[in-house]
Amino acid sequence: MFHRIGRVAVRHPIWTILAWLVVAVAVAATAPSLPSSSDQSSFLPKSYESIQAAELQQSAFPSAFTPSAIVLYQRSDGGRLTPADLADATKITTELGAKKIDQVQQVVPGPPSKDGRYVLGLVSMDTNNAGQPSQLDAAKTLRQDAKDLAKGTQLKAELGGSAAQGLDQQDSSARANTLTFAGTFAIILITLLIIFRSPILALLPLLVLLAVVSSTATGLIADATKLFGLEASSSISALLIVVLLGVGTDYYLFLMFRYRERLRAGDEPKEAMINAVGRVGEAIASAAGAVIIAFLALLLSTLGFLKQMGPALAITVAVTLVAALTLFPAICSLISPRALFWPSKAWRTEPSNARFAALGRGVQRRPALFAAVSGLVMVALALGTLGFKATFDLAAGSMPATKESMVVQTEMQKAYSAGAAEPTSVLVTTTGGRLDTALLPAYEKKLGAVPGVADVQPAAISKDGRTASITVTLEYGSATDQAISTVGDVRAVAHADAPPGTTALVGGMSSIYKDIDAAVNHDYRTVFPLAALLIMIILGLLLRSVVAPWYLMASVGLGFGATLGATVLIFQNSLGHSGLMFMLPVIMYLFVVAIGTDYNILMIARLREEAREGRDPRAAASMAVRHAGPTVAAAGFILAATFATLMLAGNSLLTEMGFAVSFGIVVAAFVMAMFFTPSLTALIGHAAWWPGHQDRKTLPGQGSADSGTRKLEPAGRD
Repeated sequence: MFHRIGRVAVRHPIWTILAWLVVAVAVAATAPSLPSSSDQSSFLPKSYESIQAAELQQSAFPSAFTPSAIVLYQRSDGGRLTPADLADATKITTELGAKKIDQVQQVVPGPPSKDGRYVLGLVSMDTNNAGQPSQLDAAKTLRQDAKDLAKGTQLKAELGGSAAQGLDQQDSSARANTLTFAGTFAIILITLLIIFRSPILALLPLLVLLAVVSSTATGLIADATKLFGLEASSSISALLIVVLLGVGTDYYLFLMFRYRERLRAGDEPKEAMINAVGRVGEAIASAAGAVIIAFLALLLSTLGFLKQMGPALAITVAVTLVAALTLFPAICSLISPRALFWPSKAWRTEPSNARFAALGRGVQRRPALFAAVSGLVMVALALGTLGFKATFDLAAGSMPATKESMVVQTEMQKAYSAGAAEPTSVLVTTTGGRLDTALLPAYEKKLGAVPGVADVQPAAISKDGRTASITVTLEYGSATDQAISTVGDVRAVAHADAPPGTTALVGGMSSIYKDIDAAVNHDYRTVFPLAALLIMIILGLLLRSVVAPWYLMASVGLGFGATLGATVLIFQNSLGHSGLMFMLPVIMYLFVVAIGTDYNILMIARLREEAREGRDPRAAASMAVRHAGPTVAAAGFILAATFATLMLAGNSLLTEMGFAVSFGIVVAAFVMAMFFTPSLTALIGHAAWWPGHQDRKTLPGQGSADSGTRKLEPAGRD
């Protein structure tokens, strides 16, 4: 099949390129705008208590004041506020409310801090548009107007709260995208120049991926997002850039290394490209299939953030796969090898690959030693996972601490109760008749007795008299482990001691984080095993074996454990982070498992090819390391380096993600695929291929990836 795909693309290159251009333009022109939200509650389904509480609050108290933004006033010199300062703060707050800013419903003065250095202005907005661009624009206007009104006074006005955090997160994401793109582009360009010593080969994948593949993938992502009603987040933009360029360059390398090999073997240029697609196409397609299926497993996630990320990444990889099998071969077939590889002449002669040949001989002589050492390295690093802790403050994780909204959050936590900015709400509703308010004081007292609760305000009663809203202020910031634990205790008391005939729901940001924690634990139990099972099925179909997929997935599992353990050791133990971002293990698992499988597939497919040449298992492993080693090393380095550019984004979420995924790719390429997998395969021998016996020698006329053109030849070089 892949031989036929290559033949169509190479024999009809102009039509192939024109087809791509037409599709890219059509998709980009007809795609809807990509919706985006920074409202974290929108990423949870309605079955969770925090979302049910928010809906009840909205219906029972439609005009209730819920601050979406907070203006924090303090003196420019940091001193205590004078009566004149307090009067100025009230005046500014009143004038902000009089400006009739879109989305802003009410602006009222808030309480001063106990130390007398701060006072608040509280801003309510339309809750139906929480996290939407209209509210981010309103936050931008509020921030500028507050600063303008504070001129001429002794006050400094800063804007915080959820709307301001959404605005700062958007700005931070734009900066992250720029830095990530620049870093990724430079790394890939320089690395390809070093590998091929040809400016055309170095620029070609970048130009094609950015000009054609990117617009096609982005348009399809927008279509899928609208069609299935998914939520989009600006946080994944930088990740999409890295996946597009990194994975696309990997597949380009797989193809071009094999194309160069066929040229060295004496094939005519067009036939060399057809044979390259025929021989490496199955490995590329299987590798991409593993990645796509792993990402699509995120559709089972209960978090909207991950549900959107999964299809978006899967679409990006799928479009990149099709480009690798059709567009790249078509373009390269139009350029003569002399011009394509110019000015280098090394493509004509086969290198000795001395270092990889030596590594291959080592694997051949001592497979048990190589397997044991590489396995022990991964096991030792995996022990670090025992110290893993999760943190849930997505806003703080997705932007630097120097952003204004984060500065406001930090100062408020010091000046007020840490939970004052985002209090917890306990809603008590009756199924019939009016609520007996006489029972509420005792109920409020029980809530106030929960350890970790700083304050409980008297209940507000809805107009129909059926629902009460009790504001509970915690001693801790809403995203901290202590707050999440405390809100769990508040829920237990709220449910157990609710007045007879009533139902209690606990809402607020800490409650949302509590439910996110439960959702992530659900994903661990469903997404992880399903992704592993589907990838094993792909491996079984590719290798026609029920043995090899088990130890290949075991090796990938070790790689995941080593990656998570190393990330914990670096960020929690060495850098002192309180925990890793809650969704990091899920993202890391999918990337490390899927991409680690990519390199395993490339190595094991080459090992099978060498075995079919008549070599015994150990000799086949040696030759696989020698010939596939350079490809795996080059692809692994480029992909790891591109993911490492996420660390330039300047926020903890992408920094942790960039380190974790790049480290996982290094482990997958340079430990797992280079040593662990071929060593284990050499030790297991022919049994690794049971029951398909795919390692048996291929005779002339027997099936192979390109049996129509290939006779028994010495193994080529990558």
